[in-house]
Amino acid sequence: MKKQTAGRDNLGTLAPKFAELNDDVLFGEIWSREDKLSARDRSMITIAALMAQGLYPQVKSHLILGKEHGLTKDEIVEIVTQLAFYCGWAKAWSVFPLVEEVYSEEN
Repeated sequence: MKKQTAGRDNLGTLAPKFAELNDDVLFGEIWSREDKLSARDRSMITIAALMAQGLYPQVKSHLILGKEHGLTKDEIVEIVTQLAFYCGWAKAWSVFPLVEEVYSEEN
């Protein structure tokens, strides 16, 4: 898994400790434990958690990451469809355009 720098890139000046925890602990220590849970599976779980909370900018970021981890458009569509019944229909409607945007070059 490539080294995550989004925290430092986006918040390094404003919130350096938060950026450090994001990059080094969350992604550096937790996400890298692929012997426990694959990055692909972690992406699915994270997308589900973020959709449940309606955190759409983060959903988009994790759709991009999930795509890098091998999640296909068809799999994401199925995940969002499943989650619609548990997280809310309107949330699914809000996520599908993000899926279309992230996977647009596959159309």
